[in-house]
Amino acid sequence: MARFVRRDPAPAAQRPVIGVLCCNEVADRPIQAVASRFIEPLSRISGATVLLVPALVEVADVAALTGRLDGLLLTGSRSDVEPHHYGGHAVPESHVDPQRDRVALALAERMIESSRPVFGICRGLQEINVLFGGSLRRDLGEEHHRTGDMPFEALFDQRHDVTLTPGGLLGGLAENARISVNSVHREGIDRLGGGLAIEALSPEDGLVEAISARPCGADVLAVQWHPEWDGAQAPADRAFFERVGASLISGLADGRNLRAGPFRGH
Repeated sequence: MARFVRRDPAPAAQRPVIGVLCCNEVADRPIQAVASRFIEPLSRISGATVLLVPALVEVADVAALTGRLDGLLLTGSRSDVEPHHYGGHAVPESHVDPQRDRVALALAERMIESSRPVFGICRGLQEINVLFGGSLRRDLGEEHHRTGDMPFEALFDQRHDVTLTPGGLLGGLAENARISVNSVHREGIDRLGGGLAIEALSPEDGLVEAISARPCGADVLAVQWHPEWDGAQAPADRAFFERVGASLISGLADGRNLRAGPFRGH
């Protein structure tokens, strides 16, 4: 007789489905990859069923995926957004994932147009900013990214403060207006995309650390830090995934096919 590892507290049909975009990586052969730590809080805290979305242009059917997903998370990645998407110049030492760029921008745009929430973490924030017509910068100080010969886990011990915007989506969820976050990113927002609101700033250099929008009736929310690290144990990190869950449920309650208006990205 088959044995099941887990029983969901609610029937699967009642759990919203969130797509999590993969990355193209190589482990002896080309693979689709996403760090497991992004997935677990979506199930445990957001109450969602996770569907992995391949970052393969010829495979990811954007229209079909939009019809089946209740939300989308654009994860962090070891790759950078190709500069030509925001009018920038190629950087020789940059590691890029062109197929991830194309699937992320196309799917996120279609989801937003269909009034379905879209969320971003690290690279995901950068993709959303580019989708809204913004640009990115790489001239960040060591307070945001320092690698050297550090073990992978030690990268996430690097932290700095961010100031949350009063009255914003995150400002009402955290206990304090100023919180400490991890900092593991080479790129950040330069020009803010049109229609995006600032949810958090670095008080040291003014770098935008979180953004939000609601252009077509559903939440768009992204953070530059990694709330999924350590299982979202910190209150502010847990609050991010709680907001993800609330947005997904709200979208289901309002009707999956609601379309509030057109969205024009980059």
